[in-house]
Amino acid sequence: MQLISQVIITENIDETLLALEAQKKDEIIHKIVKEDNFAIEDAKLAIEKAYIANIQTTVIIMASKSFSNIVQNKLLKVIEEPPKNSEFIIVTNQKSSILPTIKSRIPVNTHKTATKESQRYIDVDTLSLGSVYEFLKANQRIKASEAKEMLQSILNDAFKSGYYDFDHGSLKLFEEAVTVLGFGGVRSEFVLHTVLLKMLAKKRRQKDMGQRV
Repeated sequence: MQLISQVIITENIDETLLALEAQKKDEIIHKIVKEDNFAIEDAKLAIEKAYIANIQTTVIIMASKSFSNIVQNKLLKVIEEPPKNSEFIIVTNQKSSILPTIKSRIPVNTHKTATKESQRYIDVDTLSLGSVYEFLKANQRIKASEAKEMLQSILNDAFKSGYYDFDHGSLKLFEEAVTVLGFGGVRSEFVLHTVLLKMLAKKRRQKDMGQRV
């Protein structure tokens, strides 16, 4: 997954945003994320961000379940003739909702959630202080690349489980953690410790989990 102009079709927008954030090097990233509908005001904001002059590449990530035809037409010109050093990424669920005019300007890629039977580094369904302690004890002094792989796998499992009430602050922390591990220079177990405690704080109570069944 690259930080270049494209449409990304995904089943899990939050997971895809994390994956994009993990690719950051020297780019400036502006994210505009809307739960259900990307409004015309959001499109205007994206365009304004793109026209702020920067020597570094500016990546405008726009994510929502729905992009109306009006919004896409508003974005069409700037996508067709982007300002210097600007990239536009649209993240959404439905390929069929993307206008042919947008598809003809930038590639459309599908980001599939990994379906392979990968190792579960920790059981997110029964996460507890005890299991966090045992996990960290077993993974002291691991390489940043290994910790990054672990973290992405654990977060993917947590998103799929439905047992966590992640808010914007949580997602921001997770994105920053993945980015930090990508750069290295920090103790991996400290990053894992921070994320796992945040996950534990956002885990639903047992009675709430029973209500979702």
